[in-house]
Amino acid sequence: MLRLLPILLFFVSTAFAQTFTSTIRGSVRDSDTGLPLMGATVSISPTQAGAITDAQGTFRFGNLNVGRYQLTVSYLGYTTVLISELLLESGKENVQQIRLLPSGKQLNEATVTATRPVSVNSIQEITIEQTFRYAATYMDPARVATSFPGVAAANDQANGLVIRGNSPNSMQWRLEGVEIVNPNHLSNAGTFSDRPTSTGGGVNILSTQLLGTSQFLSGAFPAQYGNVNGGILDMHLRNGNDEQTEFTAQASLLGLDFAAEGPFSKKSKASYLVNYRYSFTALLGAMGASFGGEDMRFQDLSFNLNFPNAKGGRFTVFGTGGISSNTFEPDKDTAAWEYEKDGQNILYKNRMFASGVTFEQPLANKLSVRAALVGSALATSRVAYAVNSQSFGRDELLGDQKLINGKISLNTTFTYRYNPRSRFQWGLFVTLNKYETDVWSVNTNLNSLAVQPFVKWSFQVTPGISGEVGLHAMLSKVERTEKLSALPEPRAAVKWQLSETDQLSASYGLHSQMQTAGLYATHIYDTDYYNNRNLSPTRSQQIVLGYQKTFPKNSSLKIEAYWQHLFDVPVGQGMRDNYSVVNLIEEIPYEFLKNNGKARNYGVEASFQKLLTSDYYMLVSGSLYDATYVDLFGQRHKARFNGRHTFSFTGGKEFRSGNESLWGVNAKVLWLGGFRDKPIDVEYSKALKTTLYEARSHYSVKMKDYFRPDLRIYWKKSKAKFNRTLAIDLQNVSGTKNEAYRYFDKRKDDVVTQYQLGLIPVLSYRWEF
Repeated sequence: MLRLLPILLFFVSTAFAQTFTSTIRGSVRDSDTGLPLMGATVSISPTQAGAITDAQGTFRFGNLNVGRYQLTVSYLGYTTVLISELLLESGKENVQQIRLLPSGKQLNEATVTATRPVSVNSIQEITIEQTFRYAATYMDPARVATSFPGVAAANDQANGLVIRGNSPNSMQWRLEGVEIVNPNHLSNAGTFSDRPTSTGGGVNILSTQLLGTSQFLSGAFPAQYGNVNGGILDMHLRNGNDEQTEFTAQASLLGLDFAAEGPFSKKSKASYLVNYRYSFTALLGAMGASFGGEDMRFQDLSFNLNFPNAKGGRFTVFGTGGISSNTFEPDKDTAAWEYEKDGQNILYKNRMFASGVTFEQPLANKLSVRAALVGSALATSRVAYAVNSQSFGRDELLGDQKLINGKISLNTTFTYRYNPRSRFQWGLFVTLNKYETDVWSVNTNLNSLAVQPFVKWSFQVTPGISGEVGLHAMLSKVERTEKLSALPEPRAAVKWQLSETDQLSASYGLHSQMQTAGLYATHIYDTDYYNNRNLSPTRSQQIVLGYQKTFPKNSSLKIEAYWQHLFDVPVGQGMRDNYSVVNLIEEIPYEFLKNNGKARNYGVEASFQKLLTSDYYMLVSGSLYDATYVDLFGQRHKARFNGRHTFSFTGGKEFRSGNESLWGVNAKVLWLGGFRDKPIDVEYSKALKTTLYEARSHYSVKMKDYFRPDLRIYWKKSKAKFNRTLAIDLQNVSGTKNEAYRYFDKRKDDVVTQYQLGLIPVLSYRWEF
């Protein structure tokens, strides 16, 4: 009888097993005009189902069992599109917005993307599904990018990125294709001076619940991109479900998320998507919990409203905003004060918002227009006091700094497709920048204007050779200066499809980027005469050569070699500190700067990627590179972010238990060459009780290599009307002590090494219905 028990349990469990289903649907449109494509063929695997799009370009697969799927979309005269890694879960529809690219080619080339590729080389798409699946991303697309070749995180506590040896300050954030200010909470997180950065922070203010597919570009940018030298993260918002109301609730050690989406009415396709998030640490802090004296809090609200029209266009209204703070209180037990910071009271506040509208409209069968207007602003303040060890009251004011950075950006782009082999794009970007700083009650207000027209022609020479040429112009002026920078920037790229599986490519671009707000607003010697308002943008020439080979089962190999020559780099004119802007992050050098420096970055990158098929995926990438700069004295040195190499492994495996449960085990391993630091003048620092570097020093001190393994385990459970996900992320599961920076500590009276974060566990629970 006991021998029959396992067999009996199997039949009983099978008899009571439930099959949960949901829907995959979407629309297929022309990538240039946005017009619906009627009669496109959509097939879905591993099933044998197929569908033909209707007059509105829509398709639907209903009553599908939950699980992983792949869509194949084809249409006569257009490039076939493969969309992999689709996860269908119960209680939530999977809605795809697919754009097909006209093709005059005879080759059956397939792309793995739902949108038009915006660059020939050095581009990666970041999907919402990847941010939920990759280990220790904390649902932040910038942290997903650390899996890509040539990309390194500046520090564990923030999402600022070192791209091909460039400073994180050379990275540009975009929202819906328009440049915005730093969109992060706690933009001082992990920095050496505890002051805000221009491009990074602890938590992305824009919740992942609203994000669609983002583009990450790392060099030789096409003509439609400007005011950038290092890299671009262009985040795009997804539309809310236009047929049914859906909700998402998530709780984790990062925060509590609540999202709602759905149609405004059953009679229209207009939809809304809104999300509110409140930090979990703020809840614990309100209940009296302490995190080593740190009280970190943030909250944000984001929304996206989509209004399509009957002529194939759409109008959207979107916005995001958040506030955050980081307050450090000394321990009541003064005997526990070990470092200089232990005896300080620091109050840091951060506010950011971005809001705008977009308008897309086909004007004819071959012509379309897209316009976006976005306003964004970032306000930070930091006040630090020395605390009296006897009365425990505030003594000396150690620092008082405020910074406001605002942008109003307008982008208008026209696209005209002459025929399937020839396409023209032209447009205009206008950005008004506002800087306001207040350091020790010295106030500076500056405005600047950047006007960037561009034109681009994409063409096909033969069935296997295509290219594009373009011209971008950067016209910029800083208030209260007579200097107008007018910089023409030619761009070109070519792609040669050797066979259905092999491709060669090459790109060239001349680029420029305005300086950060802190540099323009700097006063030297507390006078207005010595200032840096006359600084020109930093410029760079970039060349990228690429080879790509595709393999069966959704895998590919990509190799790229790049060369970047930076010139007109601001360098300090002082004889001691030897500043070059390519080495700065959050520091404001109170020194007179001139555009007479140079820098050079070159290297080779390789990545092998297998998308999630057959229940596993992997992305193995690495690079060898060199980053140097030329100082005021004409001498070339290793740059601060010259780690020499990057390596990352990202992969995972899924296990299905019946039709209800899906388990996933995901790992990421980062091995990066250590960044560099200046040698500290110990005796001089002891005399003045602050960190001072050796005179005319450069970045000759190399920190140890960085090594960090991460792990993510999730369990997805399906029910008839909802699904649940329980996950745990373990950042730095080995507890490796990676070096961050070195400084002179007044309390220790010696040089101290600050280390990166150790093991950070983050538990999360997600409920979609």
